[in-house]
Amino acid sequence: MSRRGSRHKNFTDVHGILLVDKPAGITSNQTLQKVRHLLKANKAGHTGNLDPMATGLLPCCFGDATKVADLMINADKAYQATAVLGAQTDSGDATGSIQLQKPVPVLDAQKIQFACNQLMGDIQQIPPMYSALHHKGQRLYDLARQGIEVDRPARKVTIYKFEYVSSHKDKQLQTVTFNVHCSKGTYIRTLIEDWAIKLNTLAHLNALRRTQSGIFKADQMQTLAQLESSQNPHQYLLPADAALTEYPAIQLNKQQATDLIHGKQTAVNQDTGMHRLYDDAELFMGMGKVFNNHLRVHKLFMKSYQQSLAQRQ
Repeated sequence: MSRRGSRHKNFTDVHGILLVDKPAGITSNQTLQKVRHLLKANKAGHTGNLDPMATGLLPCCFGDATKVADLMINADKAYQATAVLGAQTDSGDATGSIQLQKPVPVLDAQKIQFACNQLMGDIQQIPPMYSALHHKGQRLYDLARQGIEVDRPARKVTIYKFEYVSSHKDKQLQTVTFNVHCSKGTYIRTLIEDWAIKLNTLAHLNALRRTQSGIFKADQMQTLAQLESSQNPHQYLLPADAALTEYPAIQLNKQQATDLIHGKQTAVNQDTGMHRLYDDAELFMGMGKVFNNHLRVHKLFMKSYQQSLAQRQ
């Protein structure tokens, strides 16, 4: 998660999640900062970084909602990806320089999907050099720009769906578009390169749009233009617990809520695991863990909870 917490004059404590349609050509953090200034929010962070070339769903968290970011980063993702066939670039996408070229065989939908199917399920993927991973304290992309390549251990990722959508061919380019649903940490650039190898050719990523992140989907996004033209961009904020619906809820009585706030455990008749916590008025308080019928705090969202209490009164 990228986080910025520096304070500006007239900025306030804003709490919630805003689903932004990141435009092409700027970084995820630049997108976050534009939204942060529109909301005048003290604390902000985004989850699930998108490359500058990529567009689509970027969850931006503000205030106490930044505390759920680690849970959101682990969520599955879905993309629509377009590949250019016959050429491989140093970065794996259209921002890089062409390094290798290879003829493209005659392809039809059946052959394309057959190659996709071979990369479904749990696979081993070698991260690209043009990535933000670290090697001995340096980002891989910094090493790549110096012409340095290092060994990268393969990592297991899961491809739930790799589906052929359409193809287009003209005198200069042949492109194929896919829908991909995958686990966290999947590099779509690498997936496209591996797919092309299955067809005895080369390819690189030409366009990438994220359409889903965890439970959040593209139809919930707002563009920067929509936010900038809105008289009240705060209306698009979702509560922090909107990202946590996969966890069961516990409604606490007044004594239980008080005990947790003061760092005490409390007895509950609930299954072991992580739970959402709500007070006796159904106001969201944070996250707790149950073990042996005892509940202890995982994270309390006190600023947003106190704000909700004040609004209730």
